[in-house]
Amino acid sequence: MKKVLWVVGLVLSVSLHVKAQEYKVVTSVESIVPNGLGRSRIVNALEDKDYREYTSVQTEEDNTRNKSKRGEIRVKNFEETKLLNFYNIGGIRFQNIAANDALITSMLNDMTEKGWELVFVSSAVESEGGKGDGKGIFITRYIFKK
Repeated sequence: MKKVLWVVGLVLSVSLHVKAQEYKVVTSVESIVPNGLGRSRIVNALEDKDYREYTSVQTEEDNTRNKSKRGEIRVKNFEETKLLNFYNIGGIRFQNIAANDALITSMLNDMTEKGWELVFVSSAVESEGGKGDGKGIFITRYIFKK
């Protein structure tokens, strides 16, 4: 009887073990530069980085700076999926937006098939806003968890 209780306890403790969640960020950058001069992409890092290696601690007593170089932060292994720009010489291209939506949907479906769950989406627009307003991007971050 003790063995049965011990085995049941062991099985329960193993089944209750909670695996840490894993997160992944995939970013789409869509150009809003007039005349189709910009570049639009979905970017997905294929390597992990530990943020603690690039973090410094600053207090009144100790101003310890992380000595890592900016170049060490760069990710050299990543996927880059081409997207179409929002504008061309004729102006805004709704066909391009629909094509980008189809590619982003494909990426989202692929991530779901691989066991990732989309938990958050964050979007922003960056534009020069000055005279001529010749620069700008529409950026979206898709945050997944497993």
